[in-house]
Amino acid sequence: MTMHNEELRLPSNDWRAYQGVLSRRIFAFLLDYAIIALLWIPAAIVVFFLGILTLGLGFMLYPALFAIVAMLYFGLTVGGREQASPGMRMMGLAVARTDGRPMDFLTAIVHLVIFWIANALLTPLILLIGLFTDRSRLLHDLLIGTVMVRRDMY
Repeated sequence: MTMHNEELRLPSNDWRAYQGVLSRRIFAFLLDYAIIALLWIPAAIVVFFLGILTLGLGFMLYPALFAIVAMLYFGLTVGGREQASPGMRMMGLAVARTDGRPMDFLTAIVHLVIFWIANALLTPLILLIGLFTDRSRLLHDLLIGTVMVRRDMY
């Protein structure tokens, strides 16, 4: 029997690890969605040819294509080794779970979906939550048990 030993990395309690996180998070969001929009273009081309090959059935993927691309993007990047999307890395941020375990693919996707739901219900108030919570956590962070930290302090 093999024991799987995951490295636990608890988020820092130092206030400097969370300084400026909210504003960096906004810019990371904009960068990530620009990258997703660029990735959507080749995905749309692939779906076009898939639609031709399947005699039109593949075209049914178009309405959900942006969500599929975004989920794969965040699942593979935030749920990967770096624990951050490229936009987050450019802004010097990383996502950490409060229990110390690393983010996985499924947790990253759930984090994204809860963000979309909260954003749909609370826009533009979703960012105001970060002003009043400890460590500038947003609603989806509180619900899933994550925190955004500066990479240099993590």
